[in-house]
Amino acid sequence: MSSLSTRLLISVSLLLLFFFSVTIVVLDIAFRKAGEQAQQDILDGQLMSLLAAAEPDIYGELQIPPDLPEPRFSSVDSGLYGELRDDSGEPVWKSQSALGLNLPYGERPASGQHRFSRLALDDGTPLMALSLSVEWELANGQLKPYTFSVAESLDSFNAQLARFRGQLFGWFAAVAMIMLFSISLVMRGLLRPLRQIEKEISEVEEGKRGTLSDIFPAELQGVARNLNLLIGSERARSERYRNTLDNLAHSLKTPLAAILSVVSEQPRNDGNAKIEEQVQRMNDIVRYQLRKPATYVSDTLGIAPVTVDAELGRLVDGLRKVYRDKQPDIRLDIGPEVRFRGDMGDFMEIAGNLLDNACKWCRKIVQLKIRGADPAGSLYMTVSDDGPGIPEEAASQLMRRGVRLDESAPGHGIGLAVVKEIVASYKGNVKIGRSALGGTEISVSIGPGSHATVKPH
Repeated sequence: MSSLSTRLLISVSLLLLFFFSVTIVVLDIAFRKAGEQAQQDILDGQLMSLLAAAEPDIYGELQIPPDLPEPRFSSVDSGLYGELRDDSGEPVWKSQSALGLNLPYGERPASGQHRFSRLALDDGTPLMALSLSVEWELANGQLKPYTFSVAESLDSFNAQLARFRGQLFGWFAAVAMIMLFSISLVMRGLLRPLRQIEKEISEVEEGKRGTLSDIFPAELQGVARNLNLLIGSERARSERYRNTLDNLAHSLKTPLAAILSVVSEQPRNDGNAKIEEQVQRMNDIVRYQLRKPATYVSDTLGIAPVTVDAELGRLVDGLRKVYRDKQPDIRLDIGPEVRFRGDMGDFMEIAGNLLDNACKWCRKIVQLKIRGADPAGSLYMTVSDDGPGIPEEAASQLMRRGVRLDESAPGHGIGLAVVKEIVASYKGNVKIGRSALGGTEISVSIGPGSHATVKPH
């Protein structure tokens, strides 16, 4: 039900079902009433033919001749039955078609009145009956009451009604399917601009397009215009931040260079080397930290996904040189076509800190595994080692800036905190657990599915 097309089709289907159901019921009632009226007219005509054929006999009693214009009265089980009763209710005449049958015509109607009724034979066959009571004037001028009755089977009428209902349902079902198919085609065309604007927004996110086009209908032009204004505003703000911070970084660069120059002029010793190392690290941290706000403000707007294989290869080569005394076995397991939608510096900061920690604490093996879950840009990374591991109670503390598990080891205690901050800016999360290698496993999830993590095989 998340699709607008599905919602519209379901709504239209329900409306069609309701209105077609009402129409079918109305037509069925109208057809049945018209059929019943036609049946009554036929019975009335048959009754009039009996009245016209009736003649008194030599004894003055009313009789019906055996040869009638309607041959069905003379055919057994023809479905058309007739009867003539006197004032006592005894049959004076009964059609040959009614031989062996007892038709309950009911009470005698008032003189000169018609009475329609529904009957049923012993086998359940439905009948429609018509009775007419008359005062017949005999030859001696005396008036004698008689009741003429006719009945006809409704099997043929009910079969015709069933055929009509079947055709009605069939035709309406065909019309409904044609209408739904036509409506789906119309909606597909009407919703094409929405799909187009969705596609263009995705292209803007991927950096393939600068702004949305202006080819949309009037109802969507305001949306496209406001989105373009928002995109332009965010880019302009990001550019202002970037320029300002670049200027600040350039301003800090000179004092740091001066410090390095002063240190380099001093006699070479371990203290000066450490100061030079820390100043250089300070220079790198300041440059990176000053670049981050511009990235955060844009929220990856217009940033195309970047490949990570080559950069990771260079990072691993550098770590092998740094830890050449330990000679760690760094294993890379990168999924096919893995892309990172964001700043490459952010990715390298995440991977570099995690791999550096793993190399520092491992005994021999470090494993990096990266998977891309979907085209939306989700990325799952795990870094495992075979070192002593991190106690569960200390895992959350290590995410805090400046906290270190072993104060005697080199470092500043900000690596994992930096990783957590960067991952949080991409709406992801970081988890610390036990590795299948025996040491620590740090899992990073970035993107739409940031609640998931990659499990080691």
